[in-house]
Amino acid sequence: MGKKRAIGGIAGIFLNEHVVVNAAREVRASGFTKLEAISPYPIHAMEEACGIKRSVIPYVTFISGFIGLALAVAMTYFISVTDWPLVIGGKPLFSLPAFVPIMFELTVLFAALCSVGAFMAFCGMPKISSAPPIHKDLTCDKFAIFIPENDTGFNFERAEKLLKDLGAVEIKKVMEF
Repeated sequence: MGKKRAIGGIAGIFLNEHVVVNAAREVRASGFTKLEAISPYPIHAMEEACGIKRSVIPYVTFISGFIGLALAVAMTYFISVTDWPLVIGGKPLFSLPAFVPIMFELTVLFAALCSVGAFMAFCGMPKISSAPPIHKDLTCDKFAIFIPENDTGFNFERAEKLLKDLGAVEIKKVMEF
């Protein structure tokens, strides 16, 4: 598999989270669909403003947890009833309360490992090369909206004017590499 090239574009730097959420809504309403919002912390309304769909990771977690539970039940039943049947203290061969910790642990183990694996697969991790930093303060106290150049109807002048009109204090052109 070949190395993916980073895509250039334009980024508007904002100082206020409310302004960047409104700007994301307006950029999306103006026809850009591949915009990215960059923030030092999660912003509550940003998913809706950017049009981000619900993740499938909770479904992966539920299904893999259920598979872990089913495997634990099957494993404990096979071991205690078929493979190594021991009657201890008159209890039945398959005593559910005795195996609840095993079932719980395998459920959590499968759900956690599959969730992390799904997250990494969906995000394309690990990435060997990374994009150059847009602005050094994006991890501290500033916000950005990035519009990639492969978006429909992208034009540097149009995108720059739109971001400035929406309150960007600084505009950065990001070149592809």
